[in-house]
Amino acid sequence: MNILALLLISVAVFILAARFYGRLVSRWLGEDANRPTPAQTLNDGRDYVPTKFNILFGHHFSAIAGAGPIVGPTVAVLFGYLPVWAWILAGAVLIGAVHDFSALFVSLRGKGRSIAEVTRTALGNTGFFLFICFSVLMLTLVTSAFLSMTVTALTSAVPLKMMGLPADQTLLRVREIGGVPHGMIGGIASTSVIVITLFAPILGYMLYKRNLNIGVGYIVAAAVALGSIYIGIIAPVSFDPRIWMIILAVYVTMAAGLPVWLILQPRDFTNVQILYAGILAILAVVVVGGLQGIAIQSPAVALETGSDRLGSIWPFLFITVACGAVSGFHSLVATGTTSKQLARESQARKIGYNAMILEGILATGAMLVVCAALSQNQYLSIVWPASGDGASNPILAFALSMGLLLNSTMGIPTYMGCVFGILMVEGFVVTTLDAAVRLNRYLFEELWNVLLKDNVPAFMRTAWFNAGLSVLLMLWLAWNNAFTLLWPMFATTNQLLAALTLLAVTSWLLKRKRQAWFTLLPAVFMVLTTIAALLFLLRGFISRLENGEDMSGTLTLLVMDLLCLGLAVGVVIMVGRSWRSLRKGKYAPEQIVQ
Repeated sequence: MNILALLLISVAVFILAARFYGRLVSRWLGEDANRPTPAQTLNDGRDYVPTKFNILFGHHFSAIAGAGPIVGPTVAVLFGYLPVWAWILAGAVLIGAVHDFSALFVSLRGKGRSIAEVTRTALGNTGFFLFICFSVLMLTLVTSAFLSMTVTALTSAVPLKMMGLPADQTLLRVREIGGVPHGMIGGIASTSVIVITLFAPILGYMLYKRNLNIGVGYIVAAAVALGSIYIGIIAPVSFDPRIWMIILAVYVTMAAGLPVWLILQPRDFTNVQILYAGILAILAVVVVGGLQGIAIQSPAVALETGSDRLGSIWPFLFITVACGAVSGFHSLVATGTTSKQLARESQARKIGYNAMILEGILATGAMLVVCAALSQNQYLSIVWPASGDGASNPILAFALSMGLLLNSTMGIPTYMGCVFGILMVEGFVVTTLDAAVRLNRYLFEELWNVLLKDNVPAFMRTAWFNAGLSVLLMLWLAWNNAFTLLWPMFATTNQLLAALTLLAVTSWLLKRKRQAWFTLLPAVFMVLTTIAALLFLLRGFISRLENGEDMSGTLTLLVMDLLCLGLAVGVVIMVGRSWRSLRKGKYAPEQIVQ
Protein backbone atom coordinates (compact mmCIF):
# COMPACT_ATOMS: atom_id res chain seq x y z
CA MET A 1 0.00 0.00 0.00
CA ASN A 2 1.21 3.55 -0.78
CA ILE A 3 2.58 5.27 2.32
CA LEU A 4 1.04 8.66 1.47
CA ALA A 5 -2.50 7.28 1.45
CA LEU A 6 -2.15 5.99 5.01
CA LEU A 7 -0.60 9.27 6.16
CA LEU A 8 -3.38 11.42 4.67
CA ILE A 9 -6.10 9.31 6.31
CA SER A 10 -4.25 9.48 9.65
CA VAL A 11 -3.71 13.24 9.62
CA ALA A 12 -7.37 13.84 8.70
CA VAL A 13 -8.54 11.69 11.61
CA PHE A 14 -6.20 13.41 14.07
CA ILE A 15 -7.14 16.93 12.97
CA LEU A 16 -10.86 16.17 13.25
CA ALA A 17 -10.29 14.66 16.70
CA ALA A 18 -8.41 17.73 17.95
CA ARG A 19 -10.99 20.07 16.45
CA PHE A 20 -14.15 18.36 17.69
CA TYR A 21 -13.64 15.54 20.20
CA GLY A 22 -11.04 17.43 22.22
CA ARG A 23 -13.46 20.33 22.64
CA LEU A 24 -16.22 17.96 23.74
CA VAL A 25 -13.96 16.45 26.39
CA SER A 26 -13.08 19.97 27.54
CA ARG A 27 -16.78 20.76 27.95
CA TRP A 28 -17.47 17.53 29.84
CA LEU A 29 -14.57 18.19 32.23
CA GLY A 30 -15.68 21.79 32.86
CA GLU A 31 -12.62 23.77 31.74
CA ASP A 32 -12.80 27.39 32.97
CA ALA A 33 -10.55 30.01 31.36
CA ASN A 34 -11.01 32.42 34.29
CA ARG A 35 -9.98 30.01 37.03
CA PRO A 36 -6.45 30.64 38.45
CA THR A 37 -3.98 27.77 38.11
CA PRO A 38 -1.68 26.30 40.80
CA ALA A 39 1.31 27.89 39.05
CA GLN A 40 -0.24 31.29 39.75
CA THR A 41 -1.48 30.69 43.29
CA LEU A 42 1.47 28.58 44.55
CA ASN A 43 4.40 30.06 42.60
CA ASP A 44 7.59 29.02 44.44
CA GLY A 45 10.20 29.52 41.71
CA ARG A 46 11.24 25.86 41.87
CA ASP A 47 8.43 23.48 40.90
CA TYR A 48 5.45 25.83 40.60
CA VAL A 49 6.43 28.28 37.85
CA PRO A 50 3.99 30.01 35.42
CA THR A 51 5.47 29.21 32.02
CA LYS A 52 5.01 30.60 28.52
CA PHE A 53 2.78 28.35 26.43
CA ASN A 54 5.36 27.53 23.72
CA ILE A 55 8.01 26.59 26.25
CA LEU A 56 5.62 24.46 28.31
CA PHE A 57 4.21 22.71 25.24
CA GLY A 58 7.77 21.91 24.14
CA HIS A 59 8.69 20.58 27.58
CA HIS A 60 5.48 18.54 27.89
CA PHE A 61 5.66 17.11 24.37
CA SER A 62 9.32 16.17 24.50
CA ALA A 63 8.83 14.61 27.96
CA ILE A 64 5.82 12.49 26.97
CA ALA A 65 7.10 11.65 23.49
CA GLY A 66 10.70 10.70 24.12
CA ALA A 67 11.49 7.61 22.08
CA GLY A 68 8.20 5.89 22.92
CA PRO A 69 6.15 6.76 19.80
CA ILE A 70 9.06 5.67 17.62
CA VAL A 71 10.28 2.60 19.48
CA GLY A 72 6.82 1.19 20.34
CA PRO A 73 5.44 1.07 16.77
CA THR A 74 8.83 -0.09 15.46
CA VAL A 75 8.79 -3.08 17.79
CA ALA A 76 5.06 -3.75 17.28
CA VAL A 77 5.07 -3.92 13.44
CA LEU A 78 6.19 -7.47 14.01
CA PHE A 79 2.41 -8.10 13.90
CA GLY A 80 2.08 -6.27 10.55
CA TYR A 81 1.41 -2.62 9.81
CA LEU A 82 -2.41 -2.66 9.59
CA PRO A 83 -3.21 -3.62 13.20
CA VAL A 84 -0.53 -1.25 14.51
CA TRP A 85 -1.88 1.64 12.40
CA ALA A 86 -5.48 1.01 13.45
CA TRP A 87 -4.56 0.90 17.16
CA ILE A 88 -2.51 4.12 16.95
CA LEU A 89 -5.48 5.99 15.47
CA ALA A 90 -8.15 4.63 17.79
CA GLY A 91 -5.94 4.56 20.88
CA ALA A 92 -4.54 8.09 20.56
CA VAL A 93 -7.90 9.75 19.82
CA LEU A 94 -10.26 7.92 22.17
CA ILE A 95 -7.98 6.81 25.00
CA GLY A 96 -4.51 8.39 25.02
CA ALA A 97 -5.45 12.04 24.48
CA VAL A 98 -8.45 11.76 26.82
CA HIS A 99 -6.23 10.18 29.47
CA ASP A 100 -3.57 12.92 29.23
CA PHE A 101 -6.03 15.82 29.20
CA SER A 102 -8.25 14.53 32.01
CA ALA A 103 -5.28 13.72 34.27
CA LEU A 104 -3.86 17.21 33.72
CA PHE A 105 -7.25 18.79 34.40
CA VAL A 106 -7.98 17.03 37.70
CA SER A 107 -4.46 17.88 38.87
CA LEU A 108 -5.11 21.56 38.09
CA ARG A 109 -8.22 21.36 40.24
CA GLY A 110 -6.17 19.70 43.00
CA LYS A 111 -3.45 22.34 43.48
CA GLY A 112 -1.09 20.70 40.99
CA ARG A 113 -0.83 17.49 42.99
CA SER A 114 0.32 14.27 41.35
CA ILE A 115 -2.14 11.69 40.03
CA ALA A 116 -1.38 9.64 43.14
CA GLU A 117 -2.60 12.50 45.34
CA VAL A 118 -5.65 12.88 43.11
CA THR A 119 -6.31 9.21 43.79
CA ARG A 120 -6.35 9.93 47.53
CA THR A 121 -9.34 12.27 47.10
CA ALA A 122 -11.09 9.73 44.88
CA LEU A 123 -10.22 6.43 46.56
CA GLY A 124 -9.03 7.28 50.07
CA ASN A 125 -5.71 6.63 51.82
CA THR A 126 -5.55 2.90 51.03
CA GLY A 127 -6.19 3.50 47.34
CA PHE A 128 -3.59 6.26 47.38
CA PHE A 129 -0.98 3.99 48.97
CA LEU A 130 -1.58 1.21 46.45
CA PHE A 131 -1.54 3.64 43.54
CA ILE A 132 1.66 5.34 44.60
CA CYS A 133 3.47 2.02 45.12
CA PHE A 134 2.37 0.89 41.66
CA SER A 135 3.52 4.20 40.15
CA VAL A 136 6.97 3.87 41.73
CA LEU A 137 7.31 0.36 40.30
CA MET A 138 6.17 1.53 36.88
CA LEU A 139 8.58 4.47 36.81
CA THR A 140 11.44 2.20 37.82
CA LEU A 141 10.61 0.03 34.81
CA VAL A 142 10.29 3.11 32.56
CA THR A 143 13.69 4.43 33.52
CA SER A 144 15.43 1.05 33.36
CA ALA A 145 13.96 0.26 29.91
CA PHE A 146 14.93 3.65 28.53
CA LEU A 147 18.38 3.53 30.13
CA SER A 148 19.01 0.13 28.53
CA MET A 149 17.80 1.45 25.19
CA THR A 150 19.88 4.64 25.54
CA VAL A 151 23.20 2.93 26.06
CA THR A 152 22.52 0.61 23.12
CA ALA A 153 21.72 3.58 20.87
CA LEU A 154 24.70 5.65 22.06
CA THR A 155 26.99 2.86 20.89
CA SER A 156 25.11 2.15 17.62
CA ALA A 157 27.09 1.14 14.55
CA VAL A 158 25.88 0.66 10.95
CA PRO A 159 27.73 -1.20 8.18
CA LEU A 160 29.33 1.39 5.92
CA LYS A 161 28.06 -0.44 2.83
CA MET A 162 24.46 -0.10 4.03
CA MET A 163 24.95 3.68 4.28
CA GLY A 164 26.58 3.90 0.84
CA LEU A 165 30.02 4.76 2.21
CA PRO A 166 33.33 3.22 1.08
CA ALA A 167 35.59 1.44 3.55
CA ASP A 168 38.21 4.22 3.30
CA GLN A 169 35.80 7.07 4.11
CA THR A 170 36.82 9.61 6.75
CA LEU A 171 33.43 11.10 7.65
CA LEU A 172 32.64 8.64 10.43
CA ARG A 173 34.73 6.74 12.90
CA VAL A 174 34.99 3.10 11.89
CA ARG A 175 35.10 -0.14 13.86
CA GLU A 176 35.41 -3.68 12.55
CA ILE A 177 32.53 -5.88 13.72
CA GLY A 178 32.62 -9.47 12.49
CA GLY A 179 35.12 -8.45 9.83
CA VAL A 180 32.73 -5.80 8.44
CA PRO A 181 33.55 -2.05 8.74
CA HIS A 182 30.83 -0.19 10.67
CA GLY A 183 30.31 3.56 11.06
CA MET A 184 29.94 4.62 14.71
CA ILE A 185 26.94 6.94 14.42
CA GLY A 186 26.02 6.58 18.09
CA GLY A 187 29.01 8.68 19.15
CA ILE A 188 27.62 11.69 17.27
CA ALA A 189 24.39 11.50 19.25
CA SER A 190 26.40 11.13 22.46
CA THR A 191 28.27 14.38 21.85
CA SER A 192 25.09 16.22 20.86
CA VAL A 193 23.39 15.17 24.11
CA ILE A 194 26.37 16.36 26.14
CA VAL A 195 26.59 19.77 24.40
CA ILE A 196 22.85 20.47 24.70
CA THR A 197 22.87 19.52 28.38
CA LEU A 198 25.87 21.73 29.18
CA PHE A 199 24.27 24.71 27.46
CA ALA A 200 20.86 24.21 29.13
CA PRO A 201 21.60 26.27 32.30
CA ILE A 202 22.77 29.21 30.16
CA LEU A 203 19.60 29.16 28.07
CA GLY A 204 17.47 28.74 31.20
CA TYR A 205 19.12 31.79 32.79
CA MET A 206 18.57 33.84 29.61
CA LEU A 207 14.90 32.85 29.34
CA TYR A 208 13.84 33.08 33.00
CA LYS A 209 16.20 35.53 34.64
CA ARG A 210 16.95 37.90 31.74
CA ASN A 211 13.51 37.58 30.06
CA LEU A 212 14.95 36.70 26.65
CA ASN A 213 12.39 37.13 23.86
CA ILE A 214 10.81 33.76 23.03
CA GLY A 215 11.51 34.20 19.31
CA VAL A 216 15.18 34.83 20.00
CA GLY A 217 15.10 31.84 22.36
CA TYR A 218 13.96 29.60 19.51
CA ILE A 219 16.84 30.85 17.35
CA VAL A 220 19.39 30.30 20.13
CA ALA A 221 18.03 26.81 20.87
CA ALA A 222 18.10 25.86 17.17
CA ALA A 223 21.68 27.13 16.89
CA VAL A 224 22.72 25.07 19.92
CA ALA A 225 21.04 21.97 18.46
CA LEU A 226 22.76 22.38 15.08
CA GLY A 227 26.09 23.22 16.72
CA SER A 228 25.89 20.12 18.91
CA ILE A 229 25.43 17.96 15.81
CA TYR A 230 28.43 19.55 14.09
CA ILE A 231 30.61 19.04 17.17
CA GLY A 232 29.37 15.45 17.34
CA ILE A 233 30.51 14.77 13.77
CA ILE A 234 34.01 16.17 14.29
CA ALA A 235 34.50 14.91 17.86
CA PRO A 236 32.21 11.95 18.60
CA VAL A 237 32.31 10.62 22.14
CA SER A 238 32.41 6.88 22.68
CA PHE A 239 32.23 4.89 25.91
CA ASP A 240 31.48 1.33 26.94
CA PRO A 241 27.71 0.79 27.51
CA ARG A 242 28.20 0.20 31.24
CA ILE A 243 30.18 3.45 31.53
CA TRP A 244 27.32 5.25 29.80
CA MET A 245 24.89 3.81 32.33
CA ILE A 246 26.88 5.27 35.19
CA ILE A 247 27.34 8.66 33.49
CA LEU A 248 23.63 8.96 32.76
CA ALA A 249 22.75 7.83 36.29
CA VAL A 250 24.87 10.63 37.78
CA TYR A 251 23.43 13.21 35.39
CA VAL A 252 19.75 12.43 35.98
CA THR A 253 20.33 12.43 39.75
CA MET A 254 21.62 15.99 39.53
CA ALA A 255 18.93 17.12 37.07
CA ALA A 256 16.11 15.74 39.25
CA GLY A 257 17.11 17.87 42.23
CA LEU A 258 17.66 21.21 40.49
CA PRO A 259 14.96 23.83 39.72
CA VAL A 260 12.99 23.02 36.55
CA TRP A 261 14.08 26.24 34.81
CA LEU A 262 17.79 25.45 35.19
CA ILE A 263 18.13 22.20 33.19
CA LEU A 264 14.84 20.39 32.61
CA GLN A 265 12.88 23.10 30.75
CA PRO A 266 15.71 24.64 28.66
CA ARG A 267 17.08 21.23 27.73
CA ASP A 268 13.63 20.08 26.59
CA PHE A 269 13.13 23.40 24.78
CA THR A 270 16.34 22.81 22.82
CA ASN A 271 15.73 19.12 22.19
CA VAL A 272 12.24 19.73 20.92
CA GLN A 273 13.66 21.78 18.03
CA ILE A 274 15.25 18.59 16.73
CA LEU A 275 12.04 16.67 17.35
CA TYR A 276 9.92 19.22 15.48
CA ALA A 277 12.39 19.11 12.60
CA GLY A 278 12.26 15.33 12.72
CA ILE A 279 8.46 15.27 12.50
CA LEU A 280 8.61 17.58 9.49
CA ALA A 281 11.29 15.36 7.93
CA ILE A 282 9.17 12.24 8.47
CA LEU A 283 6.12 13.90 6.92
CA ALA A 284 8.24 15.19 4.02
CA VAL A 285 9.77 11.81 3.13
CA VAL A 286 6.39 10.10 3.37
CA VAL A 287 4.72 12.72 1.14
CA VAL A 288 7.53 12.79 -1.44
CA GLY A 289 7.98 9.04 -1.26
CA GLY A 290 4.25 8.48 -1.67
CA LEU A 291 4.16 10.72 -4.74
CA GLN A 292 7.06 8.68 -6.12
CA GLY A 293 5.03 5.52 -5.58
CA ILE A 294 6.93 4.11 -2.59
CA ALA A 295 4.91 1.37 -0.92
CA ILE A 296 5.15 -0.47 2.38
CA GLN A 297 7.44 -3.51 2.33
CA SER A 298 6.24 -5.00 5.61
CA PRO A 299 3.37 -7.49 5.56
CA ALA A 300 -0.09 -6.05 6.29
CA VAL A 301 -0.77 -8.71 8.92
CA ALA A 302 1.77 -11.13 10.39
CA LEU A 303 0.04 -12.70 13.38
CA GLU A 304 2.14 -15.85 13.41
CA THR A 305 5.44 -13.98 13.39
CA GLY A 306 4.27 -11.63 16.12
CA SER A 307 2.85 -14.39 18.27
CA ASP A 308 6.08 -16.41 18.06
CA ARG A 309 8.24 -13.56 19.39
CA LEU A 310 5.94 -11.28 21.38
CA GLY A 311 2.81 -13.30 22.21
CA SER A 312 -0.79 -13.23 21.02
CA ILE A 313 -1.96 -10.04 19.29
CA TRP A 314 -4.30 -9.41 22.22
CA PRO A 315 -3.05 -8.21 24.58
CA PHE A 316 0.55 -7.70 23.38
CA LEU A 317 -0.03 -5.46 20.36
CA PHE A 318 -1.93 -3.01 22.58
CA ILE A 319 0.78 -2.76 25.19
CA THR A 320 3.81 -2.88 22.83
CA VAL A 321 2.81 0.22 20.83
CA ALA A 322 2.80 1.98 24.23
CA CYS A 323 3.24 5.77 24.03
CA GLY A 324 2.07 6.00 20.42
CA ALA A 325 -1.50 5.18 21.48
CA VAL A 326 -1.78 5.62 25.26
CA SER A 327 0.70 5.88 28.09
CA GLY A 328 0.31 5.99 31.86
CA PHE A 329 3.65 7.78 32.07
CA HIS A 330 1.95 10.80 30.50
CA SER A 331 -0.30 11.17 33.55
CA LEU A 332 2.78 11.41 35.75
CA VAL A 333 4.27 14.10 33.50
CA ALA A 334 0.97 15.99 33.23
CA THR A 335 0.34 15.96 36.99
CA GLY A 336 3.95 15.95 38.16
CA THR A 337 5.42 18.88 36.23
CA THR A 338 3.03 20.33 33.60
CA SER A 339 0.14 21.10 35.97
CA LYS A 340 2.56 23.05 38.17
CA GLN A 341 3.64 25.26 35.25
CA LEU A 342 0.38 25.91 33.34
CA ALA A 343 -0.29 29.65 33.29
CA ARG A 344 -3.99 29.42 32.26
CA GLU A 345 -6.56 26.64 32.54
CA SER A 346 -7.70 27.34 28.98
CA GLN A 347 -4.35 25.93 27.83
CA ALA A 348 -5.02 22.52 29.39
CA ARG A 349 -6.72 21.07 26.30
CA LYS A 350 -4.17 22.55 23.92
CA ILE A 351 -1.37 20.85 25.84
CA GLY A 352 -3.05 17.79 27.33
CA TYR A 353 -5.14 16.63 24.36
CA ASN A 354 -3.31 18.11 21.39
CA ALA A 355 0.19 17.04 22.44
CA MET A 356 -1.01 13.42 22.42
CA ILE A 357 -2.57 13.95 18.98
CA LEU A 358 0.80 15.21 17.72
CA GLU A 359 2.42 12.16 19.27
CA GLY A 360 -0.03 9.96 17.36
CA ILE A 361 1.04 11.65 14.13
CA LEU A 362 4.68 11.02 15.05
CA ALA A 363 3.98 7.35 15.83
CA THR A 364 2.16 6.88 12.51
CA GLY A 365 4.94 8.55 10.55
CA ALA A 366 7.65 6.53 12.29
CA MET A 367 5.80 3.29 11.54
CA LEU A 368 5.41 4.21 7.86
CA VAL A 369 9.10 5.12 7.53
CA VAL A 370 10.28 1.80 9.01
CA CYS A 371 7.78 -0.30 7.06
CA ALA A 372 8.62 1.42 3.76
CA ALA A 373 12.42 1.49 4.08
CA LEU A 374 13.26 -1.96 5.46
CA SER A 375 12.47 -5.38 4.11
CA GLN A 376 11.05 -7.85 6.60
CA ASN A 377 14.41 -9.65 6.84
CA GLN A 378 16.31 -6.39 7.47
CA TYR A 379 13.77 -5.38 10.09
CA LEU A 380 13.97 -8.71 11.91
CA SER A 381 17.79 -8.72 11.88
CA ILE A 382 17.93 -5.34 13.65
CA VAL A 383 14.90 -5.32 15.96
CA TRP A 384 14.48 -9.06 16.58
CA PRO A 385 17.93 -10.60 16.02
CA ALA A 386 18.44 -14.31 16.52
CA SER A 387 20.10 -15.29 19.78
CA GLY A 388 23.79 -14.36 19.69
CA ASP A 389 23.44 -12.03 16.68
CA GLY A 390 23.46 -8.84 18.72
CA ALA A 391 21.17 -6.73 20.87
CA SER A 392 17.76 -5.52 19.74
CA ASN A 393 18.13 -1.93 18.51
CA PRO A 394 14.80 -0.39 17.39
CA ILE A 395 16.32 3.09 17.46
CA LEU A 396 18.89 1.98 14.89
CA ALA A 397 16.13 0.47 12.74
CA PHE A 398 14.33 3.81 12.67
CA ALA A 399 17.53 5.80 12.08
CA LEU A 400 18.59 3.57 9.19
CA SER A 401 15.08 3.81 7.71
CA MET A 402 15.25 7.61 7.83
CA GLY A 403 18.62 7.51 6.10
CA LEU A 404 17.45 5.19 3.33
CA LEU A 405 14.25 7.16 2.64
CA LEU A 406 15.90 10.59 2.77
CA ASN A 407 18.40 9.28 0.23
CA SER A 408 15.83 7.75 -2.12
CA THR A 409 13.37 10.67 -1.96
CA MET A 410 15.59 13.74 -1.65
CA GLY A 411 19.09 12.60 -2.50
CA ILE A 412 20.46 13.27 0.98
CA PRO A 413 23.40 10.94 1.76
CA THR A 414 22.21 7.89 3.68
CA TYR A 415 24.72 8.33 6.49
CA MET A 416 23.49 11.89 7.15
CA GLY A 417 19.90 10.66 7.36
CA CYS A 418 20.97 7.90 9.75
CA VAL A 419 22.74 10.39 11.99
CA PHE A 420 19.71 12.70 11.98
CA GLY A 421 17.37 9.81 12.76
CA ILE A 422 19.35 8.64 15.77
CA LEU A 423 19.75 12.24 17.01
CA MET A 424 16.03 12.76 16.72
CA VAL A 425 15.39 9.89 19.11
CA GLU A 426 18.40 9.86 21.38
CA GLY A 427 18.07 13.27 22.98
CA PHE A 428 14.51 12.47 23.92
CA VAL A 429 15.33 9.18 25.56
CA VAL A 430 17.51 11.16 27.94
CA THR A 431 14.71 13.72 28.32
CA THR A 432 12.38 10.91 29.36
CA LEU A 433 14.94 9.77 31.93
CA ASP A 434 15.13 13.35 33.27
CA ALA A 435 11.39 13.65 33.67
CA ALA A 436 10.81 10.11 34.99
CA VAL A 437 13.45 10.32 37.72
CA ARG A 438 12.11 13.71 38.81
CA LEU A 439 8.60 12.27 38.95
CA ASN A 440 9.78 9.27 40.95
CA ARG A 441 11.41 11.72 43.34
CA TYR A 442 8.03 13.38 43.92
CA LEU A 443 6.33 10.02 44.45
CA PHE A 444 8.90 8.84 47.00
CA GLU A 445 8.44 12.11 48.91
CA GLU A 446 4.67 11.52 48.97
CA LEU A 447 5.13 7.85 49.94
CA TRP A 448 7.26 8.70 53.00
CA ASN A 449 4.63 11.21 54.13
CA VAL A 450 2.00 8.46 54.00
CA LEU A 451 4.09 5.77 55.67
CA LEU A 452 5.81 7.87 58.33
CA LYS A 453 3.39 10.83 58.57
CA ASP A 454 5.04 13.51 60.75
CA ASN A 455 8.08 11.37 61.58
CA VAL A 456 9.86 11.48 58.22
CA PRO A 457 13.62 11.95 58.85
CA ALA A 458 15.02 15.17 57.41
CA PHE A 459 17.32 13.38 54.94
CA MET A 460 14.35 11.44 53.48
CA ARG A 461 12.65 14.73 52.63
CA THR A 462 15.53 15.93 50.47
CA ALA A 463 15.37 15.89 46.67
CA TRP A 464 18.84 14.34 46.46
CA PHE A 465 17.97 11.32 48.59
CA ASN A 466 14.78 10.53 46.70
CA ALA A 467 16.30 11.18 43.28
CA GLY A 468 19.30 9.03 44.21
CA LEU A 469 17.06 6.18 45.37
CA SER A 470 15.14 6.35 42.07
CA VAL A 471 18.38 6.23 40.09
CA LEU A 472 19.84 3.32 42.06
CA LEU A 473 16.73 1.22 41.38
CA MET A 474 16.86 2.17 37.70
CA LEU A 475 20.54 1.30 37.40
CA TRP A 476 20.18 -2.02 39.21
CA LEU A 477 17.34 -3.22 36.98
CA ALA A 478 18.88 -2.03 33.68
CA TRP A 479 22.27 -3.52 34.56
CA ASN A 480 20.86 -7.05 34.68
CA ASN A 481 18.22 -7.07 31.91
CA ALA A 482 18.24 -6.64 28.15
CA PHE A 483 15.88 -4.25 26.37
CA THR A 484 13.74 -7.05 24.88
CA LEU A 485 12.96 -8.29 28.39
CA LEU A 486 12.37 -4.84 29.87
CA TRP A 487 10.15 -3.37 27.14
CA PRO A 488 7.16 -5.77 27.42
CA MET A 489 7.20 -5.46 31.21
CA PHE A 490 7.54 -1.67 31.11
CA ALA A 491 4.90 -1.33 28.39
CA THR A 492 2.40 -3.46 30.30
CA THR A 493 2.77 -1.61 33.59
CA ASN A 494 2.78 1.68 31.70
CA GLN A 495 -0.57 0.91 30.06
CA LEU A 496 -1.94 -0.43 33.33
CA LEU A 497 -1.08 2.86 35.01
CA ALA A 498 -3.10 4.59 32.27
CA ALA A 499 -6.04 2.30 33.06
CA LEU A 500 -5.83 3.01 36.79
CA THR A 501 -5.51 6.75 36.11
CA LEU A 502 -8.67 6.66 33.99
CA LEU A 503 -10.45 4.83 36.82
CA ALA A 504 -9.34 7.52 39.28
CA VAL A 505 -10.49 10.30 36.93
CA THR A 506 -13.82 8.50 36.47
CA SER A 507 -14.29 8.45 40.25
CA TRP A 508 -13.42 12.16 40.40
CA LEU A 509 -16.04 12.92 37.73
CA LEU A 510 -18.75 10.74 39.25
CA LYS A 511 -18.36 12.40 42.65
CA ARG A 512 -19.04 15.71 40.95
CA LYS A 513 -22.04 14.24 39.08
CA ARG A 514 -20.40 14.85 35.70
CA GLN A 515 -20.48 12.77 32.55
CA ALA A 516 -17.88 9.98 32.87
CA TRP A 517 -18.47 7.39 30.12
CA PHE A 518 -15.65 8.87 28.02
CA THR A 519 -13.11 7.85 30.70
CA LEU A 520 -14.90 4.77 32.04
CA LEU A 521 -15.10 2.76 28.79
CA PRO A 522 -11.38 3.23 27.92
CA ALA A 523 -10.51 2.39 31.54
CA VAL A 524 -12.35 -0.94 31.44
CA PHE A 525 -10.72 -1.93 28.13
CA MET A 526 -7.23 -1.04 29.35
CA VAL A 527 -7.66 -2.81 32.71
CA LEU A 528 -8.69 -6.05 31.02
CA THR A 529 -5.93 -5.81 28.41
CA THR A 530 -3.07 -5.01 30.75
CA ILE A 531 -3.94 -7.48 33.51
CA ALA A 532 -4.15 -10.16 30.80
CA ALA A 533 -0.67 -9.11 29.59
CA LEU A 534 0.76 -9.36 33.11
CA LEU A 535 -0.68 -12.86 33.44
CA PHE A 536 0.80 -13.92 30.08
CA LEU A 537 4.20 -12.48 31.04
CA LEU A 538 4.04 -14.25 34.40
CA ARG A 539 3.41 -17.55 32.63
CA GLY A 540 6.44 -16.90 30.40
CA PHE A 541 8.71 -16.10 33.35
CA ILE A 542 7.63 -19.26 35.15
CA SER A 543 8.19 -21.31 31.99
CA ARG A 544 11.75 -20.02 31.70
CA LEU A 545 12.35 -20.89 35.34
CA GLU A 546 11.02 -24.43 34.84
CA ASN A 547 13.19 -24.90 31.74
CA GLY A 548 16.34 -23.97 33.64
CA GLU A 549 17.09 -20.87 31.56
CA ASP A 550 19.26 -18.01 32.84
CA MET A 551 17.13 -16.19 35.39
CA SER A 552 19.68 -13.69 36.74
CA GLY A 553 17.52 -10.73 35.69
CA THR A 554 14.24 -12.39 34.81
CA LEU A 555 13.62 -13.48 38.39
CA THR A 556 13.49 -9.81 39.38
CA LEU A 557 10.97 -9.13 36.61
CA LEU A 558 8.87 -12.09 37.78
CA VAL A 559 8.69 -10.61 41.29
CA MET A 560 7.82 -7.18 39.88
CA ASP A 561 5.11 -8.78 37.73
CA LEU A 562 3.53 -10.32 40.84
CA LEU A 563 3.78 -7.03 42.75
CA CYS A 564 2.16 -5.10 39.88
CA LEU A 565 -0.65 -7.62 39.65
CA GLY A 566 -1.33 -7.43 43.36
CA LEU A 567 -1.24 -3.63 43.46
CA ALA A 568 -3.42 -3.31 40.35
CA VAL A 569 -6.05 -5.67 41.71
CA GLY A 570 -5.97 -3.74 44.99
CA VAL A 571 -6.60 -0.42 43.22
CA VAL A 572 -9.47 -1.91 41.19
CA ILE A 573 -11.06 -3.21 44.41
CA MET A 574 -10.73 0.24 46.00
CA VAL A 575 -12.36 1.81 42.93
CA GLY A 576 -15.26 -0.63 43.27
CA ARG A 577 -15.71 0.26 46.94
CA SER A 578 -15.54 3.96 46.16
CA TRP A 579 -18.25 3.69 43.52
CA ARG A 580 -20.42 1.60 45.82
CA SER A 581 -20.13 4.24 48.54
CA LEU A 582 -20.94 6.91 45.99
CA ARG A 583 -24.12 5.10 44.96
CA LYS A 584 -25.16 4.89 48.61
CA GLY A 585 -24.60 8.64 49.04
CA LYS A 586 -21.88 8.35 51.68
CA TYR A 587 -19.85 11.29 50.38
CA ALA A 588 -20.68 14.61 52.00
CA PRO A 589 -20.60 17.68 49.73
CA GLU A 590 -17.62 19.14 51.61
CA GLN A 591 -15.55 16.06 50.71
CA ILE A 592 -15.83 16.93 47.03
CA VAL A 593 -13.40 19.70 46.12
CA GLN A 594 -14.15 21.30 42.77
